[in-house]
Amino acid sequence: MNLSNKVAFVTGAASGIGRSVAMKLADAGARLVLADWDGEGLVRVGSELAAMTVTLDVSDPQAVREAVEATVQRFGGLHLAVNNAGIEGTRQRLADYDLDAWRRMIDVNLNGVFNGMRAQIPAMLGSGGGSIVNVSSILGVNGMATVSAYSAAKHAVIGMTKSAALEYAAEGVRINAVAPGYVRTPLLDSAPPERLAAAIARHPMGRLAEAAEVADMVVFLLSDQSSFVTGSVHLVDGGYSAI
Repeated sequence: MNLSNKVAFVTGAASGIGRSVAMKLADAGARLVLADWDGEGLVRVGSELAAMTVTLDVSDPQAVREAVEATVQRFGGLHLAVNNAGIEGTRQRLADYDLDAWRRMIDVNLNGVFNGMRAQIPAMLGSGGGSIVNVSSILGVNGMATVSAYSAAKHAVIGMTKSAALEYAAEGVRINAVAPGYVRTPLLDSAPPERLAAAIARHPMGRLAEAAEVADMVVFLLSDQSSFVTGSVHLVDGGYSAI
């Protein structure tokens, strides 16, 4: 895969799925702009990949717009974008859910994707087209007790992805989503054994995803190998959603 003529903007790039996506895009030759609110982690990844970095809270629409404008100013356009930044939030039953926690969840996990696309799409239209991948979750297609805010935001990301894809399909901007299952992270690996075992048991393949496996799907959707794919959601969940 050769992306040497492409400019890519990735949020939540300091760790996890975002970092893996950035690494694979760099391997394919893309010019990278990496964004995250974890400034220290972002600097490490940016230095490793020789990428432009922007410390960014995706819930701030003006900051997102300025970051995309800076990308276009530096590289002359924007062709690829991954809206991956998100938070897990708190776990509470709906009637007990703290309103501030609810608003923050929606502001980052849903509005952050909206803010991203709202800035990225005009930049791509001005660059001759492009491809956007929004990161949802298995909880964007399924429910789970005590995660109503997270699940609501991730369901909405899928709906927004499909609607936006219809709006811009004829203008050369493809927009898709991925819905990962549980992904191995240092935090999850250090969880109590019973919690880790319960997470693994939800996946018929008997293990958790590696971030690189999700990144492979993201990069496929960004690339011309998926040139007739738009408005779709792709599960990377080891069979979780088939149960």
